[in-house]
Amino acid sequence: MSTVFAADPAPKGQETKKEKLSLKEKVSYGMGDFGNGFMFDLGQLYLLKFLTDVAGISAAAAGTIFLVSKLFNAVMDPLVGSSIDYRKNIGRRGKFRPYLLFGSLALAVVTVLLFISPSVPPAGKLAYAYAIYMMWGVAYSFTNIPYGSLGAAITQNAEERTSLATFRQIGSLGALLITSVIVMPLIVQFDRAEVGYPVVMGIMSVIGIIGFFICYRNTKERIVVKGGPKEKLSFKSIIKTFVTNKPLLTLILMTIFSISAYNIKSALLVYFAEYNLGNVTLVANMSFIIIGSSFLGVILMPKLVARFGKKRTAMLGFGICIAADLLNFFIPTNIYSFTILSAIAFIGISIPNGITWALVSDIIDYGEWVSGERKEATTYSLFNFSRKLAQSLAGFLSGMSLTLVGYVPNVAQSAGTLLGIKGMLTLYPAVALTIAVLIIGFMYKLTDEKHAQIIKDLEAKI
Repeated sequence: MSTVFAADPAPKGQETKKEKLSLKEKVSYGMGDFGNGFMFDLGQLYLLKFLTDVAGISAAAAGTIFLVSKLFNAVMDPLVGSSIDYRKNIGRRGKFRPYLLFGSLALAVVTVLLFISPSVPPAGKLAYAYAIYMMWGVAYSFTNIPYGSLGAAITQNAEERTSLATFRQIGSLGALLITSVIVMPLIVQFDRAEVGYPVVMGIMSVIGIIGFFICYRNTKERIVVKGGPKEKLSFKSIIKTFVTNKPLLTLILMTIFSISAYNIKSALLVYFAEYNLGNVTLVANMSFIIIGSSFLGVILMPKLVARFGKKRTAMLGFGICIAADLLNFFIPTNIYSFTILSAIAFIGISIPNGITWALVSDIIDYGEWVSGERKEATTYSLFNFSRKLAQSLAGFLSGMSLTLVGYVPNVAQSAGTLLGIKGMLTLYPAVALTIAVLIIGFMYKLTDEKHAQIIKDLEAKI
């Protein structure tokens, strides 16, 4: 297997690495995660509430659906990623971009099916929820893994990768902001929630397809792998990619804690608005402020990285979120103070979440440097494995914690239940992110300086 620079007609060393990307391409790349969010965020924000309050599935059973289905999809991710890396017939559209075009269509259809509750006995509803959520996860993998891998194929320039990560995070937050603000107000316009959910999710999914199409249309794969990996695809080859890449192992471990914290915030905010604050539609106003404020963190991210480096900037962002969440738990519940502190927390966590995408691209280069094999999709899928584990943990903990604190749908909650909801929104993220800080601080050794040397070594082999 050999790596070539597709945009490089000059002799060896004419560095595509130094090529500056156009604003149009950066924005288009960000539109991929914008489109992704219009389908993925729906499952993270609203599925638990749909299952408990519309489908009539208990919170504990719903949490178990998240746990089992996400674990299934976590196992599937490396298989999906490897199938992309080992694909032999790569056409003019590139290695990754075709999946954005066709995979997003399948994901849109399954997203709508996810929010349908068939008129069958409870056991049938449960079986349907398990099956469709697993299907949704596989469809998501066939769009998200190639999209995430695409960033490493667009450029190897460190500054441009940070810029791509910034635009990706802007796209992600933009989708999260819009879906958080408009979905529930649209659903409540329908007389029957079981009709409102699939209709609104269908509209959101169409927007998602458009976002992916823009990304497909206006991005270019410059770092092209010819020939594919030499070793045959096997379980052993996947495990080898995993265990020989120490920065990848560290990032996976960190992500389990950071993403579970982030997702619990997203899943339980709607419960907090409805029961702790007494008005479910407040989630739209709160989300607008909380998520809108987090754009500040993303905008500052490139300057912070330029000054402090990726690792220290990520730790700084985690620290801001931890401090805000702890303060939010211990002061009395008030919509204004809660929203302000939650906004500060989201500003903090948006920084490491954005940096993560640049770290994954660096780790792909590291894997090629160590093994001689460039496996973008396999590496990214293994990272995505950790995100699925974190998502399964967050979904399970959300459902189980609601059960443990005595949550009963559609009635006034006890003081203990309200405190439990607030605790899971604030205390759990603070503890989980503290662990994430320790992991990246002591275990992540792939510095920006070391990555720069790795790129020089890879170019010398061309």
